[in-house]
Amino acid sequence: MDRCHKWIRLTLGLLAVLSDPGFGSSIIEGPRNLTVLVGSMARFNCTVSEGWGVLIWLFDGNPRLTLVSDGKFYASPRYSQQNYTNGNLFTSELMITDVQQNDTGQIKCSIQNEEDNMYAYLFVQVNGSLTIKDSNFTIRENQTIKVVCEALGWVPAPYIFWMENNISLNNSMYITNQSPGSNGLYNEESILTLTPMASVNVTCLAAITTLSRPQNATVTVTVYQPAQNEPGNKQDGRVRTIILAVVLSVVGLLLVIFIILLIICCKRRREPNYQKEMNRNLAQNKTTNRNLETMSHDGNENYGYNPEETMYDTVQMRGNATVRPRFYGPNQDANVTPVSEVHYDRQHDEALPSRTTAYPVHPRKTRNVTLV
Repeated sequence: MDRCHKWIRLTLGLLAVLSDPGFGSSIIEGPRNLTVLVGSMARFNCTVSEGWGVLIWLFDGNPRLTLVSDGKFYASPRYSQQNYTNGNLFTSELMITDVQQNDTGQIKCSIQNEEDNMYAYLFVQVNGSLTIKDSNFTIRENQTIKVVCEALGWVPAPYIFWMENNISLNNSMYITNQSPGSNGLYNEESILTLTPMASVNVTCLAAITTLSRPQNATVTVTVYQPAQNEPGNKQDGRVRTIILAVVLSVVGLLLVIFIILLIICCKRRREPNYQKEMNRNLAQNKTTNRNLETMSHDGNENYGYNPEETMYDTVQMRGNATVRPRFYGPNQDANVTPVSEVHYDRQHDEALPSRTTAYPVHPRKTRNVTLV
């Protein structure tokens, strides 16, 4: 009911001002863009020359506060004003308390003169939550860990960075991913990869322009040296390195031996093939020689036979001449029939079948000749 009365008085005031002959002042300086943090107060100034009758503040085209030249004003909840006078200039300061995210929009100052409407924009930022997911970090020396920082419900998306013992870390050590949330808010997740040599304090910070100091979350990373018998310590690492070196050496030696044996086997395999080929060639040569010998000798040859000696002996026998003695070696068998025992048939010059004369022959073969 009170609100209805205020709007009625505001309307009557506007009608009175519009009927005022002094209506015709101008805006000297209008409001300026402003960015505030949610929950804080927003302030805008509008300066006009004297002679104004009514000054109206509008949000996205809707009246939020009406000020009459007599000092009275009518305003919506959370909207108020205070004014200042400097000579013939009048300044109205609009104040919006407990600014919310939906207060982002256009703020206009108007004195009912279309040419003198001045406006600005209000931007409301929201600082959400910032947490480190795991708060227990107890690791071995030289162990690599990942620290995850989560920022939820921010407007705009915050700028996240990391510090170690109050010293900023290089941005190559962490990765930040952004995702949209509900109601126009933004979520971010930043992952820091760290390999500390000693215990350190790690801080995740999120910054937006309206925050005087970045919001932060800190966690302590405790580093301890492993015991001698604990798996993964330096001694075990050295032992594993030595074992690996020995295994690689043995494998390399076995590989060399295998290669040598393979080369030897290949050589041995080639040598029998070569020997077989030589034996095959020799066998073929022997077969060829044997065939040639068989073709040239039919078994009736007397290698001790001398045609000249035979001819000489025949002539001597026909002339009843004494047969020339022959000389034989010590190992030869000189089986010779005396000439006196040889009979001839001078008419037919044929040897009698009953008489047989043995001639000296080659030591290996014996030839029987029948004489007449």
